[in-house]
Amino acid sequence: MAAGDGTRFGGRKQFTKIEDREMVDWALCAAREVADGIVLVLPPGDTRLACDEVKGADVVVAGGETRSASVRAGLDVVPQHAAVIVVHDGTRPLATRALFTKVIDAIKEGADAAVPALASADTLKRVRDGIVVGSVDRDEVMAVQTPQAFRAEVLRRAHSRGDDATDDAGLVEALGVTVSIVPGDARNIKVTTPADLELVRALAARDG
Repeated sequence: MAAGDGTRFGGRKQFTKIEDREMVDWALCAAREVADGIVLVLPPGDTRLACDEVKGADVVVAGGETRSASVRAGLDVVPQHAAVIVVHDGTRPLATRALFTKVIDAIKEGADAAVPALASADTLKRVRDGIVVGSVDRDEVMAVQTPQAFRAEVLRRAHSRGDDATDDAGLVEALGVTVSIVPGDARNIKVTTPADLELVRALAARDG
């Protein structure tokens, strides 16, 4: 998934450089190691859409007005025989092959959906109109990441309703389907702000 406009970042961050590669290239690299095929969803009007194969992807398509609409655009070209579908954000460049393998293995072992998640280290508050209205039990809250893996039929059914959510697990939850958790990776940072990008660049340089 690389179809966002990066409003909070100030531009299409998925195409900014980390060392000598665009951010989306990093995300695709780990996916390519485990996937039988990759669909890359790009912003409408992007010049890369004119190419048959882009950035290691097998198929490229234009996204929609929302994240969920963009995922549906990608789903439309995923072969019907696919058994497991994994959705990953192109702005999480440091996702590892091991993390992809964890969520895929969870589906192979019987889960309908599997997402990586991390426990919260911070105290969490419920806020309304700038005022704290309560506390949240950290033991009941986790920060969810991508890649997220799904039994193909479940993900297609979740999206057939045309609803929107901030991630695909949310749409699956709305069906009443159980979403399993696998251990996330603290380095699997989603780049949302320029500060996030600098941190990711530092981590990539240290590993390199």
